[in-house]
Order: sequence, then structure tokens, then C-alpha cells
Amino acid sequence: MANTRDIKSGHTPQDLPVRGRSALALLAQNINTMKKGMKQSEREQAKSERLKTELITNVSHDLRTPLTSIITYTELLKDADEQERADYIEIIDRKARRLKILIDDLFEASKMSSGNIELTLETVDVLQLLQQALAEYGEALEQSSLQLRISVPEEPLYIKADGQKIWRVFDNLIQNILKYSLEHTRVYLSVKEKKETVEIIIKNIAKYELGDNVDELLERFKRGDQSRNTEGSGLGLAIAKSIVDLHEGYLDIDVDGDLFKVIIQLPMTN
Repeated sequence: MANTRDIKSGHTPQDLPVRGRSALALLAQNINTMKKGMKQSEREQAKSERLKTELITNVSHDLRTPLTSIITYTELLKDADEQERADYIEIIDRKARRLKILIDDLFEASKMSSGNIELTLETVDVLQLLQQALAEYGEALEQSSLQLRISVPEEPLYIKADGQKIWRVFDNLIQNILKYSLEHTRVYLSVKEKKETVEIIIKNIAKYELGDNVDELLERFKRGDQSRNTEGSGLGLAIAKSIVDLHEGYLDIDVDGDLFKVIIQLPMTN
């Protein structure tokens, strides 16, 4: 009675001793289990509130930065000469495109998290989609100091998926590689068949120290770059995970020191 009274008052007393197999022993065990569940729920609620606050802060920061530039250079345009006018228009155009990307990504992430999105499923070759995504960034990868090491099977690997959405997963991950990999390091990309799934693994050395809460990098607007100086929206991994989840697949990250690893598994077609 005293133990449950403390719980009711919001305190967290010690676990009740469980002795024997009587009804009271079972009741004590159930109370202990309920208390642990309440503690876990409180921790998750506190984490959710913290992430919600950080989300609002990060969204405000990322949207305000290009918007402030647009307003500033629009004012400067009013008294600019011809050469300055051309330079300012170029900056405004670049910042406006940046703002559009952020808003589009935020809208897509919201749709993904709510499940309010339709998939056009068809049989697609994962290797072909990956090669298309790599070709899209071929020039950027060549101009970077990164060394890409690719290991893929010769035979096609087919999955039932929305090809455009899975291509977006690869697109986001390659952008992450270019933005957040340490210069002059190797990036490893492997694809293989594993049981009844296709497994894609990407490994790179992170440019920034990732800290302890690496699982939160899959949250919206989370970045490895805590200073938020890079051009990323912090939505790439969140969108990629949502797409993989919609395909009943698996996406997770693993960090060992500065080694950043993304693991994706997608069910193969029969």
C-alpha cells in the first residue's frame, strides 16, 4: 500500500520484494513491472519533448538563414549599380533555391512520417537504381578528394518497390557522403544478397565528431554538423529511413569512433 501510494504521488520507490508464489507476490511483481513501464514512458516523453523543441529551433534557423539573405540583398538591390545588381541577383537566386529545397524536404518528411504517401510498386533492379544515383553525382565525386570503393554482384538484384522513392534514398545517402565525409578518405559501398533481402552498406569517415546520441541522427533536422554550417537540411537520413520503412525494409546507422555506417535491407522479390 505504501509503495503504490508513493507511485501515485509521483515518486519512484524501490521495487517491492517478490517472495513465493502467492497472489500478493504476483501483485508485487506486476506493480514493479508497471513502475518500470511508467519510467520508460516518462523517459520517452521527455526525449520526445526535447526533440520537438530542437526540431522547432533547427527549422527556424535553417529557414531564417536564406530568408534573411534574400531580404538583405533585395534591399541592397535598390541602390546597386549594374555590376552589383547582377551579383546580388545571383545570390538571391541561390538562396531562394536553397529555401525551396528546405521547404520541399520538410513537406516530404512530414508526408513520410504521417504515412500519407502512395507507392507505385514495380519490380526494379536495385543495382541499376544505385548506378543511376552514382552517375548523377559522378562529376562531384570525381572532383572531391574521396576515394569510392564499390563492391556489387554482377547479377541483377530485384525488389518490389517504388523505383523513384528508392532512388531518392540513394540520392540522399550520396549527398551525405559528399557533405559529411572527411577529405582524402575512402568511402565503401557494398551490395549483396543476404537470405531473402538485398543488403546495402555504406561506410565513410565522418568529418564531424558525432557524439553519443547517434541514434538521433535519424530524427528530422538532426545533423552530424552541430554548428549547422553545411548546406544539408538534416532531413536526408529521416526521409531515407521513412522510405525504407514504407517498403517494409530496414535502415539503421552504426558509429564506431569516426566510422559512420549505414545499413539498408530491402525484401527481394520471389
